[in-house]
Amino acid sequence: MKNKILVVDDEQSIVTLLQYNLEQAGYEVITAMDGEAGKQLAETQDPDIIVLDLMLPKLDGMELCKQLRQEKIMTPILMLTAKDDEFDKILGLEFGADDYMVKPFSPREVIARVKAILRRTQVQPEAIDASEKETGELVIANLKIIPEKYEAYFNDTLLELTLKEFELLLYLAQNKGRVLTRDQLLSAVWNYDFAGDTRIVDVHISHLREKVEVDTKKPVYIKTMRGLGYRLEEPKGE
Repeated sequence: MKNKILVVDDEQSIVTLLQYNLEQAGYEVITAMDGEAGKQLAETQDPDIIVLDLMLPKLDGMELCKQLRQEKIMTPILMLTAKDDEFDKILGLEFGADDYMVKPFSPREVIARVKAILRRTQVQPEAIDASEKETGELVIANLKIIPEKYEAYFNDTLLELTLKEFELLLYLAQNKGRVLTRDQLLSAVWNYDFAGDTRIVDVHISHLREKVEVDTKKPVYIKTMRGLGYRLEEPKGE
């Protein structure tokens, strides 16, 4: 079965370019030219990934991303924008986008990003390598992470995590007790982009704390090591 890609962009030339190249790469492509139509397709067509323009009529990409996440639709989102604006980049990720590309871009680059996201979100059991099998579940107090299923539970409740939130949580858990700098986390989780944009790490740490901490102002799992970075640790008394 082909992976289904939803492309939402109001520039017909961009839509045509992406649709042609993604279909040539073996994907099923559905398209929308405005945010409201894109939202309807995202809700009804169950795409595997959404390629979403930032500037859209009727409902802009930022608001669309925000609304989908509020509805617990966690489909990976690759956000596109003509603005090389750091504020937009951070804000888009705050609202739940998984990745970010600035126009102009090459179709090959988009396909590479799509493949990378799908590879991480659709790992089949037979494709899991030996190191992952040996790792298995990670349990840290009331937090349980199942790498091969891309699932994490807190107090036995499944967490609604974006792809990057899950990857960040997993990397922190795999390095439990170690202080990891923002640059280390950026390199490990966002290994091909965002060089130097360490605030992206802070945004995602904040999101994770909202989901695994009883009191985000007094975190017991994900600790800030002032001037250094972050450390995930076993809560005392757990």
